[in-house]
Amino acid sequence: MIYGYARVSTKDQNLETQLQQLEAFGINEVISEKISGIVPKKTKLDALLHDLKENDTLVVTRMDRLGRNTVQLLQLVEALQERQVDLVVLNMGIDTRTPTGKFFLTIMAGFSELDRTMMKEKQAAGIQLAKKKGLYKGRPKKYTHTHAGIKHALDLRKTTFKTVKEISQITGVSEATLYRRLKENKGMQGL
Repeated sequence: MIYGYARVSTKDQNLETQLQQLEAFGINEVISEKISGIVPKKTKLDALLHDLKENDTLVVTRMDRLGRNTVQLLQLVEALQERQVDLVVLNMGIDTRTPTGKFFLTIMAGFSELDRTMMKEKQAAGIQLAKKKGLYKGRPKKYTHTHAGIKHALDLRKTTFKTVKEISQITGVSEATLYRRLKENKGMQGL
């Protein structure tokens, strides 16, 4: 099924040009709405995206009809690709049903990956800087050495022959947390 999506940002704007272009393409069903591109929820677009199935095609007159920022657009394109839904952008000549269109989509996915990697690097650098300044502590520990459950778990480990799994079931302290605390205690004993 071939779906068309048309959007204008204000009530004063006219959908007619987009609708004519979509109809000329041979759309089975056109979904249109008058809502700003900066509004995160586009009710009709969200419903359409939810209903699209494998081998369906989504046609828009311009890429910015789907969203305003690049990250949002790339995420949408990736989601369509994962669901094997084709995308046609009329003013750019992009048609993912063709090898050239798929190539363009691959390039876009590469930019998206690069953007995510750069964001992670910026985040890691920010965390390192905050740690140096003493401003970043990470997530607070659920179980400190004074917590009754962890104390009981460590005592059981010292005084019984119970396994970490058994102690975890008795105390409610996860196995991973108990192993981590045991490792920390070994490190402290070595000092």
